[in-house]
Amino acid sequence: MNTPTTIPQMIENHRDSLLADWLQEQATIGSQRLLISDAELRQQCLDFLRLLQEATASGGMKDMNSPQWDRVKELLESVATSRAQQGFSPTEVATFVFSLKKPLFGRLRQDIRDVENLGREIWAGTEMIDRLGLYTAEVYQKARDETISRQQAEMLELSTPVVNLWEGILALPLIGTLDSSRTQVVMETLLQKIVDTGSTVAIIDITGVPTVDTLVAQHLLKTVTAARLMGADCIISGIRPQIAQTIVHLGVELGDVATKASLADAFQLALKRAGLEIRRPAASALAGED
Repeated sequence: MNTPTTIPQMIENHRDSLLADWLQEQATIGSQRLLISDAELRQQCLDFLRLLQEATASGGMKDMNSPQWDRVKELLESVATSRAQQGFSPTEVATFVFSLKKPLFGRLRQDIRDVENLGREIWAGTEMIDRLGLYTAEVYQKARDETISRQQAEMLELSTPVVNLWEGILALPLIGTLDSSRTQVVMETLLQKIVDTGSTVAIIDITGVPTVDTLVAQHLLKTVTAARLMGADCIISGIRPQIAQTIVHLGVELGDVATKASLADAFQLALKRAGLEIRRPAASALAGED
């Protein structure tokens, strides 16, 4: 059973003063910084008070899943998402809702003289604002997680550039840790480039990979196998002495995969496999140019 409350009537009667006090409270706390204009903040607060008044007037202040709260939650979702993109901290976003407590309770104290009724209204208001504040924080965190995931995906794509060294020869320089998710991106990027260019040789350079363990070796072999299925041979370059020792110690079998110590050596082998050769001009030819 929903207990009648004077909060919706109070918001309707004192909306302008509540808005002014709320804006002042946020300015005092300093939660908005310079990331949002005064006009935008004022409009968000005004819309929130209007929708809050409509929702509370319909009753059911404790059930935030009821239909009358949908528009309030939509507004909070919009506010939380936009502020996540603008760079607000979790505290600053939650403060947008929680900072309404002081002006709201101050107005209730002025309007209600009966102590028992005042206590009931303040408790109802506290529960309502706390629920809305927590909901806003949850939406903000979800938006931040989505932003971080998208940025990580973009960084993965940027960190796996496939370079066309020569006609039919590709190079994939890897830098950083090679885990399962990144291996998938590496595979997709390399295979697509093989299809686009019709290359027959791909060099996977691991000079920038700090360590090679069993898992990393398995990821490399998966990439090599996938490339072979697309008709391209793979050469792994950047095998430093410590990495070679680690591979031997772990008993990792690279099979018949060609390996080279440097990208230059791998490129030379790739040219040979492609039926190409780079020769230094003869000394007599150089003298003739002079």
